[in-house]
Amino acid sequence: MIKVGILGAAGYTGGELIRLLLNHPEAEIVFANSESNAGNKVYDVHEGLIGETELEFSSDMPFNDVDVVFFCFGHGKSEAFLKEHTIPDSVKIIDLAQDFRIASPNHDYVYGLPEIHRAETATCQHLANPGCFATCIQIGLLPLAKAGLLTHDIAVNAITGSTGAGQKPGATTHFSWRNNNFSVYKLFTHQHIHEICQTLNELKTNDAPHVVDTLDEGYDAEGITVDFIPYRGDFTRGIFCTSVVTLDEKPADGSIATLYKDFYKDAAFTHYSDKALDLKQVVNTNKGLVHVDVFGKKAVITSMIDNLLKGAVGQAVQNMNIMFGIDERAGLNLKASAF
Repeated sequence: MIKVGILGAAGYTGGELIRLLLNHPEAEIVFANSESNAGNKVYDVHEGLIGETELEFSSDMPFNDVDVVFFCFGHGKSEAFLKEHTIPDSVKIIDLAQDFRIASPNHDYVYGLPEIHRAETATCQHLANPGCFATCIQIGLLPLAKAGLLTHDIAVNAITGSTGAGQKPGATTHFSWRNNNFSVYKLFTHQHIHEICQTLNELKTNDAPHVVDTLDEGYDAEGITVDFIPYRGDFTRGIFCTSVVTLDEKPADGSIATLYKDFYKDAAFTHYSDKALDLKQVVNTNKGLVHVDVFGKKAVITSMIDNLLKGAVGQAVQNMNIMFGIDERAGLNLKASAF
């Protein structure tokens, strides 16, 4: 059994991670850390888990008793935590925050996008789990990037559910504000642009233009930009994304669909659909679904995930499975609702 510790276990991602691991055939939760909830039953906070477990939140962090630790902290807290605490070298770390997603000589974290980084994930000790928007956008663009077809600016619109904002209440998360409402935020400046550009540049062919991170001061007007507009949606979970790409020439009928099907033929959870998609197909699952419509030289890519699962802890468990050499799908046999 894989012995697991969870830090930041009282938030939305912590609760979803506990739910998954309680039903994982090869994992056992050793501790679920939450200083503010220490001694309380997990189901006192994550009430949907009543009847599933008698596990209590702990203030202790017995790292020597676990094989892997999940960081379910807010952004910026993982790096700070590691400066103040020592985790044995033998313990693997899976960080769900953005602290280590960008490659740097200052850390050894692998960016864990299973669709392209499965081999690196299988041998790494420390893993940075991709962001939710970044995951959804990237699965829509990876095949085109790999084929060298991203040669013009990319327009992305994506809408996320309220759980994407975390559990702590805020002005734009209250039900009375969110219900029957729709809004835009972080126009062209969302933090996930960094990791999206990093991946697209990793996959680009030698003669393809560089994908420019418009958040960097060194913005080069000659590069490809990812113009990303995020929206807050009037629903709880899920991300629905449309990306518009201009191709250099009109593709042959069916060639883009074939490209996507070939790219994802061995993917455990990402699938291409010939039919138009709707969000309910992925909610409460670890699936990533993609569909492409072609209009002349324009490709409109629809991609979608559940932001808490494929966009967070579902992908994290998928990565844990890969890191420990077990079935990639273990503990993730989740079914979408029929209605």
